[in-house]
Amino acid sequence: MHVNNTAEEKEIVTQQKSKLGVRLFFIYLICYAGFVFLGVFKYELLASTVFWGLNLALTYGIGLIIFAVILGIVYNYYCTKYEDQAEKTENLTEGENK
Repeated sequence: MHVNNTAEEKEIVTQQKSKLGVRLFFIYLICYAGFVFLGVFKYELLASTVFWGLNLALTYGIGLIIFAVILGIVYNYYCTKYEDQAEKTENLTEGENK
C-alpha cells in the first residue's frame, strides 16, 4: 500500500513540474517571439540606442539570456518545493501506517 502512495505522489509531483515547465516555456516563447518579430518586421528598430550606448538588439538579447536564467531559478525553486511537500506528505503517511 505504501508503494502505491509513493508512486502516486511521484506522479503528482512529476505532473506539477511538467505543468510549471510548460508554462515557463510559453512565457519565454512569447518573449523570444517578440525578439524574432522585431528582427523580421521592425529590424530598423533594433538598431536604436536604448541603454548606455547599447542598441535594442543587444539589450533584448542579453535580457533574454538573463530572463532564461531567472526562469531556470524559478523552476528549480518550485520543483524543490513540490518535492519537499511530497516528502512531507510521504513522511506523514508513513507515521500513520506504523
